[in-house]
Order: sequence, then structure tokens, then C-alpha cells
Amino acid sequence: MRNDNDRNPKDFYGKTEAELRKLKAGQEIRQDGPTWHNSKAGTPTMGGIAFILGSGIVTFACGWQQMLAGDFAHLYVYLFALIFGLIGFVDDYRKVRQHQNEGLTAKQKFALQLLAAVVFLCLMRYEGLLTNDLYIPFVNVTVTVNWIVYLVFAAFVIVGCVNSVNLTDGVDGLAASTTMPVCIFFAVISILWGERFLSLGVFASGIAGGLLGFLIYNFHPAKVFMGDTGSLFLGGAVAALAFAYDMPLILVTLGIMYIIEALSDIIQVGYFKLTHGKRVFKMSPFHHHLEMGGWTGHKWKETQIVALFAGVTVLFAVLSFIGVFHRFGV
Repeated sequence: MRNDNDRNPKDFYGKTEAELRKLKAGQEIRQDGPTWHNSKAGTPTMGGIAFILGSGIVTFACGWQQMLAGDFAHLYVYLFALIFGLIGFVDDYRKVRQHQNEGLTAKQKFALQLLAAVVFLCLMRYEGLLTNDLYIPFVNVTVTVNWIVYLVFAAFVIVGCVNSVNLTDGVDGLAASTTMPVCIFFAVISILWGERFLSLGVFASGIAGGLLGFLIYNFHPAKVFMGDTGSLFLGGAVAALAFAYDMPLILVTLGIMYIIEALSDIIQVGYFKLTHGKRVFKMSPFHHHLEMGGWTGHKWKETQIVALFAGVTVLFAVLSFIGVFHRFGV
């Protein structure tokens, strides 16, 4: 017979942290990063396994009725995100084994992510869950796009989204607190739009709940990191949900902080190469620029950065909700 502690999410995450410590799955820190991050070396990583398993249990347990009725959309989305989580796990595992902050090469990651995106898109199209009608939020207009063009666009968006979320995971609690409002957005509109999207809302709710529990251990000072295992899973989940709801363009507003993180990295690298060593930011991505007192000289604390990113995401999630509210004549 199980006692109450076995059902306690906090206890579950605590056990995950303890097991990772036993396995010596400690994070290696970037040598070119902020020096005060060196104290985080050895913090257990791959903690994303906890909310991956948790969201999976919720997806199957609460989405069982939908599966009996022939609705497997939430299952496909979960499995797709899980594939990205597995890519991240391999990357994390290699880092831990080799005791360095580099796992899979950029080309290996890109190839695996692109393959996963293509398989997912083909499966969703085969099941009739994906159309080539591109919905434009705020103006409530749908434009039909050539299938080949749409699939190329979709693969680019998925890979870009996954890596943008991954870039956001550089400060304690940042990726989790930024992604939670995104998942809540998808959960709320599933209720608004009815049975057609209900199973997807179950999956989104499962992730939001899992992240809430994870933040207890991931908030500054973090006792455990989600690692690429968790961040790539989250990126895959966000991208898959956007396409499963058939409105990928909503990521322009809903994923505003992911976009800022990615753009800061692209601008930094491009400008560095063009000017032979000059930089736009103190350090990229953008959250590190704030940490190091870029532009104003004020060095942001990790908790302040988390509050900024989460607050902006909540604001843009509300804006996104307004932008799609009348999609189905609500």
C-alpha cells in the first residue's frame, strides 16, 4: 500500500534529484560564461526526465477517453516531443560522461531534429491532423499554401522553435517559467474551442503542471537542471502544439521571448564575423547580456531575469489569446 508521500509531486522531484546525484549527472559550465555560474558546476542535470514522465502519465491517464474515441492527437504530440527529449538525453549523457559542456555536434543535432520534424509532419498529414491552410491570427484569415512550401516552412519553424527554447535554458528557472504560460495558453484555448482540441489541452496542462512542480527545485538557486533532455522536449512540445492546433504563426507572439533569445544569438554571431571580433551584446543569448550588465551597466539578478521573461510571456500569451479568440466564431 502506497503512503501519501509517494503521491506528492515534490517528493517525486526530490527523488529524481537524489537519483541524478547518485549517477553523478552533474552539469558542466561554459568556460566563456559569467564567472559566477562556475558555482553551479556539478548540479544534477537531465532533471527534465521528471516532467517528461509526469506529463506522459497525465497524457495517457487523462486522455484515455479521447484515445478510445479514436483521437490520438495528444499522443502524437507527446511522442514527437519525447523524440526531441531523447535527442537531448543523448546530448546530456555524452556531456556527463566526457565531463565537458559539449555533447552532440551542431550538425548531428540539426540532422536528428530535422528528421524528427519531417516524420512528425508526415504523420500528422497522413492522419488528417495537419492542413496546408495557414491561419493568420488577429486578422482571422486563412491562406492556403502549396504543400511542399508549407512542409519546408513547418520543418524550419519546428527546428527553430526547439533550439530557441533550448537557448532560453541558461538561467535557473528561466525555460520552465517562460514555457509554463505558453502551455497554459494552449490548455485554455482547448477549453474555449471544445472537444476537437480537448486532448491537446490535456497534454498542455500536463506539461504546465509538471513545470510547476519542477520549478520548486529549479528556481534559483537551482538544485537540479532540466538539461537538454528537458529543454528540447519543451521546444518540441511547444512547436508540436502550435502545428497540432493548426496555427504555427501564433508562435510569433506567444513565443516572443524565445525569438528574442534566438535573434540575439544570431545577431551576435553574425556581427562578430562581419566586424572581426566586435560584439553587439556583452554575451548572447539575451539573458546573459542582462546578467552581465549590458547597455545600462545594471547586472540583472537571475530572479529578475526570470520575472521579466515570465511577465512578458504572460502579457503576450494574453495578446495571443485575443488574436485567436474569434477563430471558430466564439
